[in-house]
Amino acid sequence: MGQDTLKLTRKIQLLIDLPTKEERKEALDKLYQWQNRCFKAANLIVSHLYVQEMIQEFFYLSEGIKYKLADEKKNEDGILNRSRMNTTYRVVSDRYKGEIPTNILGNLNNTIISSFIKNRQEYWKGERSLMNFRRDMAFPFDIEGIKGLTYNEEKKAFCFRFFSIPLKTYLGKDFTDKHKLMERLAKGEIKLCASHIQLKKGKTYLLGVFEIEKERHTLKPNVIAEASLSLEYPIIAKTGKSKLTIGNREEFLYRRLAIQAARKRAQDGATFSKSGKGRKRKTKAVQKFYDLEKNYVSNRLHLYSRKLIDFCIKHQVGTLILLNQEEKIEIAKEEEFVLRNWSYYELMTKIKYKAEKAGIELITD
Repeated sequence: MGQDTLKLTRKIQLLIDLPTKEERKEALDKLYQWQNRCFKAANLIVSHLYVQEMIQEFFYLSEGIKYKLADEKKNEDGILNRSRMNTTYRVVSDRYKGEIPTNILGNLNNTIISSFIKNRQEYWKGERSLMNFRRDMAFPFDIEGIKGLTYNEEKKAFCFRFFSIPLKTYLGKDFTDKHKLMERLAKGEIKLCASHIQLKKGKTYLLGVFEIEKERHTLKPNVIAEASLSLEYPIIAKTGKSKLTIGNREEFLYRRLAIQAARKRAQDGATFSKSGKGRKRKTKAVQKFYDLEKNYVSNRLHLYSRKLIDFCIKHQVGTLILLNQEEKIEIAKEEEFVLRNWSYYELMTKIKYKAEKAGIELITD
């Protein structure tokens, strides 16, 4: 049923593991410098890629101009003095060498080239604008950037060196699988693929991509379950004579509408809130209810999708079919209330991820 592994992305907060405030500030400044050089290099790379791709469109060049994007040593019509992938890497490497680890630049170059090639036809047709990178972008690296990953009992954290900077994880009250994934990574049981470091709102995060084996369950490909998604009941699943209704309108929709009503009251009252630090201070209560709704919906959908997959595993279902989804999408598009409150795509994404993890084939009707 395809590959035996899948990739999970987890967001893990990191702290700089140095004793003094001055040392921590110096290390943090270095991370911000790497982020800044990545931002500049990314926009430079994509600009060069676009010019290379569109050079044959410069019809006003003389006929004697060669424009084949190939190494001149390998092709007589080639206009490059090295491989095409190496051209953009050398541009940013020569400009920022010594200011940022070359491992980061190499991964950045590979990531942008892969994305550019994927969208090349749309760029050529003018259907997509060129990628533009922000100053606060997350910057990539691979496993070579992490050295000495171990669990420190005294600090109750996983400690490692990110190139030359000592870091440790901050998992807090972790109720997810982050601690288990880091533990398995430290033991060498799973692999860390190309990941990212993100600096956001004064905090540092590891956006780690872990490659793990799929769960092994006794499933039968010929056993089929059918599931239907709706606003009245989030999920109705059945296989053979067994049927399961997951969630209900009162539990999901009414609670969500109550949070939205509370946010609306907070918006009305924000006019009279104490100012002093601008818009952020006045809308603090509004943001609180916005985050509350977002977290509530995400939690419910995780629970619903988990119950569906557990139901399939219990009955050894090898194939899961989601029924009549195209029709329901059209209905949702016509009714603003349904589209706003159904969270169809997020639920679909969670079901797809959990089904793949369990080794269940998912079919959308």
